[in-house]
Amino acid sequence: MKRFILIFVGLLCFTLLSALPAYSDSLLQKAKSGDAEAQYYIGRAYYDGNGVKKDYNQAFPWIKSAAEKGITEAQYWMGNCYYEGRGTKQDYNEAFSWYKPAAEQGLPEAQYSLGNCYYEGIGTKQDYNEAFRWYRAAAEKGLADAQKMLGNCYYNGEGVKQDYNEAFRWCKAAAEQGDADAQYNLGICYLKGEGVRQDYNEAFRWFKAAAEQGVPDAQFNLGICYLNGEGVRQDYNEAVRWFKAAAEQGLAEAQYNLGVCYSKGEGVKQDYNEAFRWYKAAAEQGIAEAQYNLGDCYYYGEGVNEDDNEAFRWYKAAAEQGLADAQNRLGNCYYIGKGVKQDYNEAFRWYKAAAEQGDAGLQYCLGWLYYIGEGIKQDYNEAFRWFKAAAEQGLPVAQYRLGDCYYYGKGVRQDYNEAFRWYKAAAEQGYAHAQYKLGDCYYYGEGIRQDYNKAFRWYKAAAEQGDAYAQCRIGSCYYFGEGVRQDYNEAFRWYKAAAEQDYAPAQFSLGIFNSNGQGVQQDYKEAFRWFKAAAEQGLPEAQYSLGVCYANGYGVKQDYNEAFRWYKAAAEQGDAYAQYNLGLCYDNGQGVKQDYNEAFRWFKTAAEQGHAKAQYNLGVCYSNGLGVIQDYKEAYYWYLISYRNGYTAAEQDVKRIEDILTYQQKQEVQNKVNEWFKTHPKE
Repeated sequence: MKRFILIFVGLLCFTLLSALPAYSDSLLQKAKSGDAEAQYYIGRAYYDGNGVKKDYNQAFPWIKSAAEKGITEAQYWMGNCYYEGRGTKQDYNEAFSWYKPAAEQGLPEAQYSLGNCYYEGIGTKQDYNEAFRWYRAAAEKGLADAQKMLGNCYYNGEGVKQDYNEAFRWCKAAAEQGDADAQYNLGICYLKGEGVRQDYNEAFRWFKAAAEQGVPDAQFNLGICYLNGEGVRQDYNEAVRWFKAAAEQGLAEAQYNLGVCYSKGEGVKQDYNEAFRWYKAAAEQGIAEAQYNLGDCYYYGEGVNEDDNEAFRWYKAAAEQGLADAQNRLGNCYYIGKGVKQDYNEAFRWYKAAAEQGDAGLQYCLGWLYYIGEGIKQDYNEAFRWFKAAAEQGLPVAQYRLGDCYYYGKGVRQDYNEAFRWYKAAAEQGYAHAQYKLGDCYYYGEGIRQDYNKAFRWYKAAAEQGDAYAQCRIGSCYYFGEGVRQDYNEAFRWYKAAAEQDYAPAQFSLGIFNSNGQGVQQDYKEAFRWFKAAAEQGLPEAQYSLGVCYANGYGVKQDYNEAFRWYKAAAEQGDAYAQYNLGLCYDNGQGVKQDYNEAFRWFKTAAEQGHAKAQYNLGVCYSNGLGVIQDYKEAYYWYLISYRNGYTAAEQDVKRIEDILTYQQKQEVQNKVNEWFKTHPKE
């Protein structure tokens, strides 16, 4: 319930003009002869223009004379003259001094006005207790304005213990006498259920009564009732009508809501120009939401020419009032340097201010900034803290990121069980990334018992939402028959769906399918196309396969130079097969000048990763001194590793070198080979 601005003088002329005698010569003569009552009537005639031209200067001395003779009504009107400065210099102290004797003689209008003086501290020291006492005196005599203010005192606990029941009782008394402000306040009581059981129908009824008398706050609340269908059937047209009535009286909240209606086209034809006009009116009165929306108008050029500087100005105004959305938008402006010089520190400051208000989305955004280290030093601990705050509010993307923190041990100790729990929370809300991560947990048995069937189910849920990773994983499930019956056709279908989203691993798999004729007719050109698409995204196994295509003329004209280029790209990323083939290129001078030193280097790199053929060729290099000093022990070492690694062609060379080495040398090498296999798995 709002406190009312008290403009009370001149509003309480409860004595009807028709009840007062008009100016006449006979009445004037009586006044001149000292008749106090006649003096009061003559003064009032001049004050009101009743039978004579209105003249406050003439009214004042006659009213004063009557007041000094003890006429109660005259004392009250003397207070009015001093309060308003009519016929005399404005003087609140004098106004108070004249209201007081009239009030003490029981005049309710004077009691009410004296209560106002105490309430506002006008002409006397502010004193809610005294204000309450005088309002009560007038209210009990039935004065509606006093009843309204007495209700206000009870509502706010001013001069009396707060009591919503009493507040309601006195507001109702005033409202039933037709007091518009009291009718509005009574509507608030019913709306909030304060002092009375909540009743939207009654709230609507009293808002309507006050609105029809022109109270802007009531008109606004009546609009809200129509907008939300509270106490009345929802009606956007009526909502707009009442918002407009209040807005045109300058009520900022109504201006903002009217702007929203024009922006959305609710109850009125959509009109961004009108939306802008009303947002601006409300924004200039300090309504934060209007300032934010006005910023949007300038930002997007809706209803006004696009202007980043103005957008920034209004976002800032709203942000400084604490509006979280505006703080976030202001952070964006600083982050990208729109309407203001780019400043990551300021961006972060406003993001943080917004997040600290508890909005889950903004908490997530702040966590993400900490996670990637943009605008602030990377801090996984802080990222974890903000992801957790948002996750606990149920935001699925935050739950997913929190799962990642636990899964990878970022900002918190690695814990697959907790990762599983948060992935599951997000997955059950339909968040695709979390669904595929949950599938991974089931697939690999991380945080939960391994279960290919459940892994397949969650991969499929994410895949059907278009997640490329999940589509690729579904393809793998069908390919290997994990969690589902093996089906190359289905595998191909899902790989293709992911490949068409430029997911490189799926493009590579699609190349394999076309190359081998699995799930589709063999087609080397299609294989080449998909290998190339994945290779250009940097996937090493695709780069290697593309090199094979060029080397052998599969789906493309044979080209050793291109084969060498793609082998090299994959080899530099650590692909052992590409490293081996690159060694062959150098060894044979295909696509590059023959260079045994380089051949040796790449064979060795691949051999150390366990590539059996590379291990054999490394033995050849050591045996023949190609790119390295000849060394039979080293040759024997690599031949033996290659043979034990499954490359049976190395057996003949193993025996050949054994004939060259001594028994002790062979034993030393064999011991070294045994040690190698302890730390290196077979190919």
